[in-house]
Amino acid sequence: MGLFRATRYAASLPLVSVEDLVADGVRLVLLDRDNTCVPRDATEPPAEVMAWLERAREAGVRLCLVSNNFHSSQVRGSAEHMGMEVVDHAMKPLPFALVRAMRLMGAVPGETVMIGDQVFTDVVAGNLAGVRTVLVRPQSRKDLWYTHIFRVFERLALRNVEFDGE
Repeated sequence: MGLFRATRYAASLPLVSVEDLVADGVRLVLLDRDNTCVPRDATEPPAEVMAWLERAREAGVRLCLVSNNFHSSQVRGSAEHMGMEVVDHAMKPLPFALVRAMRLMGAVPGETVMIGDQVFTDVVAGNLAGVRTVLVRPQSRKDLWYTHIFRVFERLALRNVEFDGE
């Protein structure tokens, strides 16, 4: 598996099977905030995301938000609203924030998965940290200007990939 390839692909976070994660030995899910849990053009996660988070918690899965977003108050507010720990200023694709989150949550790479919407940040950081990765489609077309540039290269990298739920 290459640095830019996710372990799984799903059309959205709510379509990621909590049961499959648990069956695969996942005890910790690291989640990206922007366009994975919270649409870039919104301030709160949709009800379907909140329901997925609750299903994960009920299944015994721990959750931690790992975000590159530099607006700490927004990120911490989202984490609090979603009922999870947070590591902000993550600087993904560097893996250090994921390692810090695993240490914070008492987990090891073999029982951790990173779920995010960007290949060049979330998937690469997860792969460098030695965790499984799930790439989801972004919830909104709104992105930071430089993310739009990365999305062009993402589309090329993903041209032959099928996402579950599409």
